[in-house]
Amino acid sequence: MNLGQYIEKFHAGNQAAFARAYGLSKTVVNRACAGKNVSVKKLREIISHTKGAVTVGEVFGDTPRETRSFRTEKDSFGAIEVPADRYWGAQTQRSLQNFPIGGEVIPAPVIRALGIIKKAAALSNKSLGNLDPEIADVIARAADEVITGKLDDHFPLVVWQTGSGTQSNMNANEVISNRANEMLGSALGSQAPVHPNDHCNRSQSSNDTFPTAMNIAAAEEITKSLIPALSRLHKELSIKSQAFGTIIKIGRTHLQDATPLTLGQEFSGYAAQVKKGIGRIKAALPNLYELAQGGTAVGTGLNTKPGFAKKVAKEIAKITGLPFVTAENKFEAMAAHDAIVEASGALNTIAVSLMKITNDIRLLGSGPRSGLGELKLPENEPGSSIMPGKVNPTQCEALSMVCAQVMGNNVTISVAGSQGHLELNVYKPVMIYNLLQSIALIADGVDSFNKRCVTGIEANIEKINELLNRSLMLVTALAPEIGYDKAAEVAKNAHKKGLTLLESALELGYVTEEKFRQVVRPENMIGPHD
Repeated sequence: MNLGQYIEKFHAGNQAAFARAYGLSKTVVNRACAGKNVSVKKLREIISHTKGAVTVGEVFGDTPRETRSFRTEKDSFGAIEVPADRYWGAQTQRSLQNFPIGGEVIPAPVIRALGIIKKAAALSNKSLGNLDPEIADVIARAADEVITGKLDDHFPLVVWQTGSGTQSNMNANEVISNRANEMLGSALGSQAPVHPNDHCNRSQSSNDTFPTAMNIAAAEEITKSLIPALSRLHKELSIKSQAFGTIIKIGRTHLQDATPLTLGQEFSGYAAQVKKGIGRIKAALPNLYELAQGGTAVGTGLNTKPGFAKKVAKEIAKITGLPFVTAENKFEAMAAHDAIVEASGALNTIAVSLMKITNDIRLLGSGPRSGLGELKLPENEPGSSIMPGKVNPTQCEALSMVCAQVMGNNVTISVAGSQGHLELNVYKPVMIYNLLQSIALIADGVDSFNKRCVTGIEANIEKINELLNRSLMLVTALAPEIGYDKAAEVAKNAHKKGLTLLESALELGYVTEEKFRQVVRPENMIGPHD
């Protein structure tokens, strides 16, 4: 069943209704049904809403065969037809047909990383005299188009494939081979003069290539996206900490009144959490910088020239600007992905920190009249469809949902990481998919939270002072003067009779008014004091 037939059967042929039902673009749906050019990502989004009735293998077969153009490609299983305008080949097409599962495609950073590897391998083999210079150079040129994202639409495969990522590695080999041959004037599918296995995959196996792509993708996204976003949040929280440095407020432990601190001190804790989170994810990078490339099938380096592993890592470092090196032990790098698990653990800790921060801020901003109300949060949009004038802490809620997702992703990555049976972990695609999603979600979520919430937070001085002066826990300052038991009696008596602490202390006769005012001074309670 193709997409048009599905809509005819289940949506009375109404493409617009199908589009509305799933929040899709009517134009994109129309183009997909007509077999016109639509990005792989959009097509997969559409296909995912057919609940398996339209298979992934039919993504590019939604129009009658007689109206489409195909070419024949071959692999060890024989001939297979491939859409004529696609650069992928037989193995990618078989994967489309064999794994009609979900709509989660291999992430773009992994595709970019595969392009980086293919370029680095070609240049390394060239320098070692293991690849014809002309072939190596055209592979590098074609790989550059993969690296820049120009050929992203030619990488349609889903995450749910072989656990080694073999189909995605071959997707890269086939795309680069066909594009290179096209650059040299040969027909797509000719596999000559550039062959996907013999040339694009030379000195490589999927077993060392895909884990290398995982590490490259993770390291690039962490350094170029995540750390800058967290650094911006840390800077803004530090600014708020300084700005709120003289505002004394009541502290709370167990969600009950406690001794005072400054609002600046409270925010300094948030800033420190983010700073430590940055340190944790930075500490995970050195292990990600160790690459499996050169281990080939099981870690021995079979079918590589001496020196290839170090040379290809050096080329990858040159292309990315990151300090990648060859892994000291290729067996560990291929059979286990502890570096990915470690990075996910750091992300999980960051998510825990961010969840605490967002919850604190929305609690402190609760109200406006019946909550704590110590913070004034930016008002970005209406908050209720039934309660007029209601405004909600939506940025806090969005980031807290991000944190929940990241925590769930960490469980998946941990389970997948534990499945490195014997010489190969075969949960690679799901590990990197979830890790990259966590990185992207935290980076995006933190930036949105920072720009649309943190920067606009203001202190509600009037409310802060009101709650501070009403707190019974200021009695803690009396304990050194009259003892713990009497101080507790003062607080309980005040609470029971609705008195102020001063009134209760005077009623019980434990202290003079002069002594009380001398001792119970919030400004002297926010740090060590003589």
